[in-house]
Amino acid sequence: MSNLVVHFEIHGSDPARLADFYGRLLGWSFQQFGDMPYWAIDTGEEAGRQGGVGHGINGGLTQRQGPRPEVGGAVNGANLVVAVEDVDGLFAQGLELGGSEALAPADMPGVGRLAYLHDPDGNVFGLISPVLSDGTTAMGS
Repeated sequence: MSNLVVHFEIHGSDPARLADFYGRLLGWSFQQFGDMPYWAIDTGEEAGRQGGVGHGINGGLTQRQGPRPEVGGAVNGANLVVAVEDVDGLFAQGLELGGSEALAPADMPGVGRLAYLHDPDGNVFGLISPVLSDGTTAMGS
């Protein structure tokens, strides 16, 4: 059996604010588990489900147990990188929704177009597309 990543979790000081941010930016939906400070994240139709396979994964959002990350500080944990069609457009929208720049959109030869944002709670996440700014495709796609 492969050791595939099948779930992710985002920690937030204000989970409702982050659910709104990611929902509006990426179209993700959130469902709270009873009264627990935990929400299941559905990232879309193509995500893998428990017992099944897909092209992406779903996750969870939970109440942070400690101070939020300091913007500009070292990454404390794992990063998410989300495959999107329009890195530049979603990067700009993320800024409008209260995120901040971690790494401006840039072409990475052989990889694609990549950018990183801080969400409103300081968590870092990336946006990636195989389409470079000149319209050519990286990664052999």
